[in-house]
Amino acid sequence: MRSERLLILGIGNLLLGDEGVGVHIVRALQEEPLPPDTLALDVGTAFLDSIPEMENADRIIVIDAMQAGHAPGTIYRVPFKECARTERLMSLHGFDLSRALFLAGNSSSPEVVVFGVEPARIDWGTDLSDEVQKMLPAAVAAIKAEFLSKPKN
Repeated sequence: MRSERLLILGIGNLLLGDEGVGVHIVRALQEEPLPPDTLALDVGTAFLDSIPEMENADRIIVIDAMQAGHAPGTIYRVPFKECARTERLMSLHGFDLSRALFLAGNSSSPEVVVFGVEPARIDWGTDLSDEVQKMLPAAVAAIKAEFLSKPKN
């Protein structure tokens, strides 16, 4: 029996402050020991480039800036199906993940969870706001707890 294949995607634009939080978090995760068959990718704004990896994933975790009206640095965990339908909780990228999954042709319909972080500042600059920078360790811990848990089938 093969082990579960987990794909972690950090998305965002590093040139727009907190909009790049997904990339910052996935880079921190890449410094951590990861379980076998786990791939953490810095996708940036080239989301569709991850399609080959999506083809074989059993679970996918997407990390991105997400506006939902709470305090900057708030961490959200949202099943992908809820992100695709809700008007109140929105990724800054519009979640083209459903199209990417379709293009990937993954026959197993992977479980997809989105971790979003409420941004404080989206403006030209490469630094995260203080509020978002302070929550990075908590976000890394939350995501590690997610992928160390059993899949929710």
